[in-house]
Amino acid sequence: MTQIDPGAKTTVHLMRHGEVYNPEGVLYGRMPGFHLSELGRKMAERGAEFFADRDVVAVVASPLDRAQETAAPIAEKLGLEVRVDGRLIEASNVFEGKRFSVGDGVLKRPGVWPKLYNPFKPSWGEPYIEQVARVRQAVEAARDLAAGHEAVCVSHQLPIWVTRLAAEHRRLWHDPRKRECSLASVTSFVYVGSQLVGVEYREPAKDLLPAKTTKKFVAGA
Repeated sequence: MTQIDPGAKTTVHLMRHGEVYNPEGVLYGRMPGFHLSELGRKMAERGAEFFADRDVVAVVASPLDRAQETAAPIAEKLGLEVRVDGRLIEASNVFEGKRFSVGDGVLKRPGVWPKLYNPFKPSWGEPYIEQVARVRQAVEAARDLAAGHEAVCVSHQLPIWVTRLAAEHRRLWHDPRKRECSLASVTSFVYVGSQLVGVEYREPAKDLLPAKTTKKFVAGA
């Protein structure tokens, strides 16, 4: 285990990827072939601008295309390589590849209703506690890698959000419409030594976000 200076301040930024090109509105989850849209690439560039003057010494990303494409301009701007960490991947979901929203798509089929019986776990996908465990491991690995500096980890909305909820000692089950984790947002975990001392949230691409926000439940973004 890496020994960390107990007085060193280290910040690990969990960044959500930019907008994805998804004209069919499917829950793409861990499916390959889903890339950033033109707007999403602009969001990634905005992320690169945001981190350009910060003390970032490591860029890590989920293996999925949209996360890699968001991390690439950040790493390029900083002269770093993108490291891959599978623990940052999107949550698994039984509805992957289907249209999934309230009042539309897969929810109209009674056959899928038994999969929705437990919103606290949740019953339709990877348990929240398992997401927190793996993302926390990835964050701590990045913290050790960048000890005394900063690291960027590009991941996905749900894993980032539940990891923040856990860090702030809040319940993990929640209303998906109320997640504070917009596209290309940055949720920062601040450490002194190995002790988490704060969580901060910023939206570098706020002005690029779509004017209308959907109230549909789309897990796996």
